[in-house]
Amino acid sequence: MRMSKKKLVPRLRFPEFRDSGKWEERKLGKLGTTYTGLSGKTKEDFGRGNARFITYLNVFNNPFANTTAVGKVEIDSKQNEVKYGDILFTTSSETPEEVGMSSVWLHTAENIYLNSFCFGFRLSAEVSPYYMAFMLRSPAVRAKITLLSQGISRYNISKIKLMEIAVPLPLFSEQQKIADCLSSLDDLIAAENKKLEALRAHKKGLMQKLFPAEGQTVPEWRFPGFNSNWQLTTFNKIFEFHQTNSFSRSEMNSENGKVKNIHYGDILTKYGYVIYDTSVIPYINESVDLAKYRDNSYLKNGDIIIADTAEDLTAGKAVEIQNVNCKILAGMHTMLCRPQNTTAPSFFGYFLNSPVYHNSIKPLLVGTKVFSISKSSISKTKIVTPELSEQQKISDCLSSIDDQISAQKEKTETLKLHKKGLMQGLFPPAQEITA
Repeated sequence: MRMSKKKLVPRLRFPEFRDSGKWEERKLGKLGTTYTGLSGKTKEDFGRGNARFITYLNVFNNPFANTTAVGKVEIDSKQNEVKYGDILFTTSSETPEEVGMSSVWLHTAENIYLNSFCFGFRLSAEVSPYYMAFMLRSPAVRAKITLLSQGISRYNISKIKLMEIAVPLPLFSEQQKIADCLSSLDDLIAAENKKLEALRAHKKGLMQKLFPAEGQTVPEWRFPGFNSNWQLTTFNKIFEFHQTNSFSRSEMNSENGKVKNIHYGDILTKYGYVIYDTSVIPYINESVDLAKYRDNSYLKNGDIIIADTAEDLTAGKAVEIQNVNCKILAGMHTMLCRPQNTTAPSFFGYFLNSPVYHNSIKPLLVGTKVFSISKSSISKTKIVTPELSEQQKISDCLSSIDDQISAQKEKTETLKLHKKGLMQGLFPPAQEITA
């Protein structure tokens, strides 16, 4: 039986290269030579000196290593210096899918070394380092590298075995075209990310200015037409507590059901200042007995849910519920707080997450490894509130910024998905063997 390989070509190809024939495969070890990272160093050698070393996370996180994620170390002529165009590989990771991550160094600084948990690879063949940066992170090549991982709790990769993998190479001109395309898209993603961060910074500034500073009864910034002082009161004068539950994750992992459940971990990690999308909240398994929960235990628009426990000082993070379209319960390690009087939608979702209020509750947190806050403690916290019309104005302003942030985030995610598609299409898939 004769075995033959399918033609090595990508699914997407630029028009000028469609008649250039198939790509070739070459083993990495035939394209250059490897060198080791820092060796013979102790803890005392780091943090000082006129040389720099590229950190593990710099290599792991960046297809192109940057000059900011570097550490200090003394100049040492015995160490291998990283040069322009060198490819850097991580040697270990917590998962097999993340082992052997690659990064390319495109800077010309002197006395640059590599951390000891990585190794370097210097090209000797005529190959574009820009192309290599993208190709080595393409799905097909990453799949090959993942297969080489070894370990149980920590995964490692053999430098010798990594040099044995075959990588796809087109003509140098096609390499450059692919690199230019993906680099241009990276630049666009970076620009859109900057816009996203600028919007987030703007919102952070507004959150500091639109709510009164500690000890004050008026904010620094006010909308025209509002001049009266805000009312000083306490949390328990505005909110009353209602029943929550302690369902485990295993009791609320159903994709279908009649009642949903908000878990404290979701508040800490998934939701913003205000929850609008109830579709992301999981259902409670239908086998769970819900008979003991009264109607007023189910969430209503304007309810505040507070995570009373966390592994850090984010305990006390709050979200406001809006657009309720199904039955929802507040779950484990949460407080359900319901306004006793009419409030402007979303106002308290923002206020209770403002820097001033959140800083005021930090002294009330108890614990060392796990922090928590009690109902009795939070009941006594001071709150200043404006009249309803000013609440609405502030809420509308911040909601508008949130809408812009969501739109910008979606735009950025769309570009990332586009790049993911290109990374799959511009490089040949893993070779298939056919009879």
